[in-house]
Amino acid sequence: MRVLVTGAYGLIGAACLARLHAAGHDVVAAGRDLRSARRRAPYAQWIAADFRKLARAEAWQPLLEGIDAVVNCVGVLQDGLRDDVQRVQLDGTKALFDGCVRAGVKRVIHISAIGAEPDGPSAFSRSKAGAEAYLKELPLDWVILRPALVLGPAAYGGTAMLRGIAAFPGVVPVVRADARIQVIGLDDLTETVAFALAPPAPAKIVWEVAHPKVHRLADIVTAIRGWLGFPPRRVLALPDVFARVVAVVADALGSLGWRSPARSTSLAQLTAGVIGDPARWMAETGIAPKSLDQILAARPANVQDRWFARLYLLKPLAILGLALAVIVPSVEQLAAVLGLRPNIARPMLPGAAWSVIAFFAGLGLLVRSALRCALIVLLAAALVQIADHIMRPWTYFLGPLDFVAFKLPMVLLILFVFGILDDR
Repeated sequence: MRVLVTGAYGLIGAACLARLHAAGHDVVAAGRDLRSARRRAPYAQWIAADFRKLARAEAWQPLLEGIDAVVNCVGVLQDGLRDDVQRVQLDGTKALFDGCVRAGVKRVIHISAIGAEPDGPSAFSRSKAGAEAYLKELPLDWVILRPALVLGPAAYGGTAMLRGIAAFPGVVPVVRADARIQVIGLDDLTETVAFALAPPAPAKIVWEVAHPKVHRLADIVTAIRGWLGFPPRRVLALPDVFARVVAVVADALGSLGWRSPARSTSLAQLTAGVIGDPARWMAETGIAPKSLDQILAARPANVQDRWFARLYLLKPLAILGLALAVIVPSVEQLAAVLGLRPNIARPMLPGAAWSVIAFFAGLGLLVRSALRCALIVLLAAALVQIADHIMRPWTYFLGPLDFVAFKLPMVLLILFVFGILDDR
């Protein structure tokens, strides 16, 4: 069967793509940014598909030619610089479904979420519910899957943040520590997708995909900490006011393109709980889902997992620290150039030019889409400055070796941020 997987380089989409390829399906993968995705999954035919721009069925027609089934894994947690919940999870998704009807697609598997209700606590859950309702009215063989918190070898979004919190030194700080959550293993979810594409599988059905046991969020974090091999630590239940402050900051960063899982949507979903009834899914598929302990035991944590967990919360601090280390001195030098700081000697032309470059590059560090370019500019400028000081030490107060020692930590910090730049 020729299967189109949308959102094919996300946590769930990438796993579905690999599972369906292993099952012998001819897979076509769709996403917005395909450069690294093609290298990671060369067995798939990759096509560009931006749900924000594919808001009409006609726009989907060329992408659906020859497609037998669609597995829709696209999801947007909250509005941001590049994300629009309404356009992606409702308008674009409805257009995809309409395109499937016109193209004669045989089956649609739609990945929704537990808690997708018209009166849900967030635009995320309400838009998911709207897409479900629309799909149910169409003449398609559809299957709607509502997974709980998905845990797998890879980590992205909320699951990545849980690892970072679990690795916190001293105590383990958790917001909404008593939130009630069910989990599902990523391989159990992909197995369900493969089952739903098989000819005998039922259609026009909604399955809530979860292990029946309900956990406290604090217990999940504690279990992940144990899986990582870190010593037990006391869970510190953070007050709600702290959670709201963090959510406000994370929402503001969303306007700069940062997709933090600590945004207000996550907080609202945690408050509502992530609880469903998987009895029908288990009975009709015969799948016995892994428990939390079984999911973690299936793949022991390795040193890469521990590095990731320790570095997760350091990443935003490293980027912010680098931005401040670049912006603050450049502002002081620009003030001297403009004569606003008369007590400081005006820098020479090369120094003034560097201040302008550093200022805008430092601002670029704060915008997710500009981060890589800003790092390249800063690294190149720092190396040029080091070379200039080595070749012409007499023109500067600091000697060449002193200056290199002064600049080296900056270069290393830039390289460190480069090394942990990828989100998934």
